[in-house]
Amino acid sequence: MAQTKKIAVILSGCGVYDGSEIHEAVLTLLALNRAGAEVFCFAPNIPQHHVVNHLNGEAVEDEVRNVLTEAARIARGKIQDVAKCKVSEMDGVIFPGGYGAAKNLCDFAVEGVRCEVDPNVVKLIKGMHEAKKPMAFLCISPVIAAKVLGSAGVQLTIGNDPATKKAIEEMGAKHVVKDVKDVLVDDVNRIVSTPAYMYDASIAQVAEGIEKCVATVLKLIP
Repeated sequence: MAQTKKIAVILSGCGVYDGSEIHEAVLTLLALNRAGAEVFCFAPNIPQHHVVNHLNGEAVEDEVRNVLTEAARIARGKIQDVAKCKVSEMDGVIFPGGYGAAKNLCDFAVEGVRCEVDPNVVKLIKGMHEAKKPMAFLCISPVIAAKVLGSAGVQLTIGNDPATKKAIEEMGAKHVVKDVKDVLVDDVNRIVSTPAYMYDASIAQVAEGIEKCVATVLKLIP
């Protein structure tokens, strides 16, 4: 009997403008559940970069929220600090997108190629890479992989956005244009990526790409 595959999903808050993109996160969790994987959600226990009113898209002054607390909304409370995510206990890791990936997991949204990544996220990514365990990065989150693993020449896709493509390549990674329904597989580094809402796409189109991404990650696990 095949052993249940254990997958960590790294969230960055709750809501596209200041946290995890909710559709992407839920579609990831759904695809993993349907595939029979055991899912563990994690997020940094840190303040959000800022809080955004999702009705008008404007930043809310003088309001502070915690990334882990907000991400718990998506995980229905079943979530832990990413500092507790152990490479030895996981078979794979998936990073949904949303601006939180570029504001809370790292500060790419502000600093661009000079960005810094949360130390616990760096530790997890490097550990998974060294252990040759698969990782997936959705939407804007491939910029995190580019920053941490650019020196390894990792191949990634964020779709076809010229500015983000340029930044990814300046960080040492190789960018490959892919459609919203497609995935890019870097067999050498065991990394899968898909554009998701980097395109102005429907939820059905995004779901197709994420489902392929999840299936690919699970196939890469022995």
